[in-house]
Amino acid sequence: METREDDSMLIKLESACSDLKNLLQTSISMDSNLEKMGKSFDSFQETLTTGSRRVAHLHSLSIETKALDTRINRAVSPALSLLDSFKLSESLQRKLLNLTSKLSDEKAPNKKLKRLKKCVDCVDKLNVAINSISQECEPAIQKLQEVVEFLSRTKATDQYRTLRLRETLVTLKALYETEVDAMKAVVRRQRCRRRLPRSWGSEMEIEVLRQISETLANNDCLDIVIEIYVKVRYKRAAKALMRLNPDYLRTYTHEEIDEMEWENLETAISLWIHHFELAVKTVLVSEKSLSGQVLGGTMDSLIWQECFVKIADKIMAVFFRFGEGVARSSKEPQKLFKLLDMFYSLEKMKGEFSEVFGGEAGADICLRFRELEKLLVHAACKVFWEFGLQIEGNQDGLPPPADGGIPKLVRYATNYLKYLATDTYSVAMAKVLRTEQIWKAGILSKPESDENLLKNAITNVMEAIQRNVEDKRSRYKDKVLPHILATNTYWYIYMRTRNSELGKLLGEQYMKKRYKIVAEESAYLYQKQAWGSLVRLLDKEEIKKANKEAIGAMVKGKLEAFLNGFNEVAQRHKSSYSIPDGGLRGQIKEATVNLVVPAYSEFLSSYGYVLQVKPYLTPEAMEGLLGQIYGGGERARDGKVVVRRQGSRDRIEETQSGSVERSREMRQFRWPKSKTSDA
Repeated sequence: METREDDSMLIKLESACSDLKNLLQTSISMDSNLEKMGKSFDSFQETLTTGSRRVAHLHSLSIETKALDTRINRAVSPALSLLDSFKLSESLQRKLLNLTSKLSDEKAPNKKLKRLKKCVDCVDKLNVAINSISQECEPAIQKLQEVVEFLSRTKATDQYRTLRLRETLVTLKALYETEVDAMKAVVRRQRCRRRLPRSWGSEMEIEVLRQISETLANNDCLDIVIEIYVKVRYKRAAKALMRLNPDYLRTYTHEEIDEMEWENLETAISLWIHHFELAVKTVLVSEKSLSGQVLGGTMDSLIWQECFVKIADKIMAVFFRFGEGVARSSKEPQKLFKLLDMFYSLEKMKGEFSEVFGGEAGADICLRFRELEKLLVHAACKVFWEFGLQIEGNQDGLPPPADGGIPKLVRYATNYLKYLATDTYSVAMAKVLRTEQIWKAGILSKPESDENLLKNAITNVMEAIQRNVEDKRSRYKDKVLPHILATNTYWYIYMRTRNSELGKLLGEQYMKKRYKIVAEESAYLYQKQAWGSLVRLLDKEEIKKANKEAIGAMVKGKLEAFLNGFNEVAQRHKSSYSIPDGGLRGQIKEATVNLVVPAYSEFLSSYGYVLQVKPYLTPEAMEGLLGQIYGGGERARDGKVVVRRQGSRDRIEETQSGSVERSREMRQFRWPKSKTSDA
């Protein structure tokens, strides 16, 4: 049993030994093979090293070739895109020339505008293409520059080819600069060649103009935009105003204005007021709106407003210089109303004017507007105050009327003040006076109310008129004429101003006290001086004291003296005295009849028995003669004068059925220049 086990173990050992021998034999064989392989590897390594040394230069060339290929590819792509942009720009230029040619031949305004819109759109596309070229050309040249430098550095080609490439690159740069500038110039020329259509207003027209201005501005032509726009729009605005035929604006210095006939100057001022308002409210408002729409997207607000102001400044300067010339011209009284018209028109426009020319750009125009207002205020005040001084100094150059009629100066001044007190001018005159007072006293002063200012100013002139009349009264040698003058004049002033704005302004009590009562007292003095002495000749006290033998002679003597005196007074009335107001004349005639005829009638009644031998005038005949003296004795229709003793306070009754001298309001005044007396 054990022997079998041992044999089995031995067999296993022998087998293992055999396997081990085979393994050792295989290992020895493998070692031999490895040694052979090592020798073969060393030989291959040596061969590989030799081959590697031989292909190293080719490897370097391969790497350089790949780098050059990369740079060429990077340069070719922008260059190809640049060529496409050049092709597009050339196509657009040809299209633009074609459109421009058709635009020049087109006559219909609507079609011409549509073609212009297409032309503008084409220019915009060309401008985009040129901008694309400008943006693409620089990088493309830069990439080409890199390729040339790489070739030069790596010597990938010969020096001759490298030199030609460099020269080509320099030429390309120069061509780029000149070509792009030339193409931009084409765009600018096309924009500049487009003139404004005859009128701008539609959305398409404004859009076309806006596109033109934007393209020019975007191409560094902002100065061209401003120059063209201002030039064209000024011509259009001026042409619109020239249709009004403002030839009067050619005369603007105060010397030239002083030489103008008053009617022409008055017409010119009226036209100036209308045209000034039209220019600001219509023409320039439209121009400002257009400037904002066209230039507002291209420029900031200050620049486009300055463009508008440049257009407006030339127009407004013409109006300003005429207004300034009028304000600086001679201060004749009749100019007051036109100066007030000018001032009031500026006052009404002040808000709209500030709106149109407000802001920094229009500061100079607004300043000149205020300066013109100041000139008009000073001129109006000076005319008014000098008017009062001229009246005060009796500078009408006339002696007192030879017949005691109303002085021309009084008629002129009364109607002048009456017209000034109307609603048309009282407001403007009061504002002028208040403005001047504020300038003199300071803005913190407390000026009087407008009504009091105007009332005081007119009162001063009214008092000057009264002093002028009194001065004329003192120059008569005839004792009756001063009273006729005063009666005529003060009654005229009262009747002319009552129930008018002037009378209401001064007050009824003032007018009665200063004029009506004075006229009545003067009428009493006239009656006393002209007829009182005649009536005293018929005094009976002296006759009563005489004896019977002397009565007859005394009565006849008194009557003869009375009749002779009557004839003399009647003759003076017919040849030397005048009472132009029919109502006043009728009332004086009535008062004279009441004074003379009863006394005459009573005298005849008392001593008629003495006069039976010789016939004398009857009282009725005497009244008839007085009626002839006073021109038929028309009755007063608008008021009743009472022949009033000085100091009398009798109550006066008046009727108000009409006016003695109702005439149209005066709109043209002349300062009396005649050197002869009124008849």
